[in-house]
Amino acid sequence: MSQSDYATQSEKYEFISGQHGGYYRHNFIDHAYLYNLYFPPEAVFTNFKNQIHDLVLNYPVAQDVLAGLIGRIIDQPTEKIVVGNGAAELIKIVSGHISCKLIVPVPSFNEYANAAPSGRVVEFPLEFPSFQLDVDAFAAEAIKVHADVAVVVTPNNPTSMLVHKSDLIRLAKKLEAHDCVLIIDESFMDFAEDPVHISLERETEDYRNMVIFKSMSKAYGICGLRIGYMLTANTTFAETVKNGVHIWNINGFAEEFLRLLPHYKQEFIESCKQVRTDRDSLYEKLCRIEGVTVFKPDANFVFCRLPDYVQSAPEITKKLFIKHNIYIKDCAGKTQPDSDRYIRIASRTEAENSTLVEALIDVIRAGN
Repeated sequence: MSQSDYATQSEKYEFISGQHGGYYRHNFIDHAYLYNLYFPPEAVFTNFKNQIHDLVLNYPVAQDVLAGLIGRIIDQPTEKIVVGNGAAELIKIVSGHISCKLIVPVPSFNEYANAAPSGRVVEFPLEFPSFQLDVDAFAAEAIKVHADVAVVVTPNNPTSMLVHKSDLIRLAKKLEAHDCVLIIDESFMDFAEDPVHISLERETEDYRNMVIFKSMSKAYGICGLRIGYMLTANTTFAETVKNGVHIWNINGFAEEFLRLLPHYKQEFIESCKQVRTDRDSLYEKLCRIEGVTVFKPDANFVFCRLPDYVQSAPEITKKLFIKHNIYIKDCAGKTQPDSDRYIRIASRTEAENSTLVEALIDVIRAGN
């Protein structure tokens, strides 16, 4: 469908809310998807245009070369890396085909649980209402249910909160004695303060059961290219995952992006700084809305609880779209108490964030 195919804005909302992408074709402001608006620089697109014939006409490289390209970007050995068609491909392999019993804190990114066969997932509730992870209780539950894979997303989605590095190291140690792999999903880590020092990528050599997953779509603003990677010193686990990807799982444009990326390291750092500035400003503006509980974010989005006296999150989300053509995510589909009271708002530019806050105030007041 295109913009001209809708009879009403409500009809447009019903279509959009059932989609998982292609939003740019439908003329609305997207405060739902979570990506860096300030990267990649225009020079990357110029390079794609100049090489488009070669990129379209030729086979891309396979896994060993791709792992080397990622290794150059993150300064890690090739043998520790598996490259996926987005992190989603790697999640599907681990959750759907490798893990016998997977445990994941909730609410979190739904794909880990959704990709697993029925009966193979244990959902561990985060502390409520703080949404903090008690790693000791989580470890105890993982051991109790004989989980062979435990997952922690940090910063978490939808809460936008970090789990402290020291806590995750303690968790890895506890699980290692019980042959449980710890997957730490750092897809939003670049938006946190001082990401180099709080990431666990440098710790993987010391903890053989530690596995880092990372979607590059978010931080690098390349949702359409579909690149993600896995990093681990557990070569047996790496080989098992690698056997699940097909020979040409990454296309030529994604390969070319990986070749170009080392030339734009400083531009990337600056883009993430700008994202943090915009996010912090959005957080402060949202905190001024009476009755709304706003959780301090570490990623590029903000998690909020609507007051009990206003309409539900799905209703507010729909009205925001119909009246203001702005799309956010409600959390009604998440596993958490009072899920229909929570919303997740992606940070965009300062001007767009200001418009969003004014529109949100308007629909909250109109719904009282």
